[in-house]
Amino acid sequence: MKREEAIDVLEHIAAMYPKVEMSRKKAKMLLPALMEMEYAGVMTKLRQFATKYPYPPTIAEIAAYPKMPNEHLENIKKWQEEANKVSEQTKQQFRMQLEKLIIQKVNHENYKL
Repeated sequence: MKREEAIDVLEHIAAMYPKVEMSRKKAKMLLPALMEMEYAGVMTKLRQFATKYPYPPTIAEIAAYPKMPNEHLENIKKWQEEANKVSEQTKQQFRMQLEKLIIQKVNHENYKL
């Protein structure tokens, strides 16, 4: 969120809860936290909060952070696309080699016991 939007959020809180003192010092402390958030989401949560509670919200209660891309899901999709390009014969050969390796490891571990 932009600085002007963060100030708008604080102005809305001050307008809805006139007993709240919004000093420059307080605003200066809250602005960096608000600027990490998403304006529309914060305003939605602020509206919802105001309809339920007579006291002012904490920043945590109205926090709405932008959604971060899930790199793990994107990697899995990429790997699936790559796997679809591999021939069935190559996949079968890989499975057979993996099975042989597992059998060797199991036999080797049993021998040590």
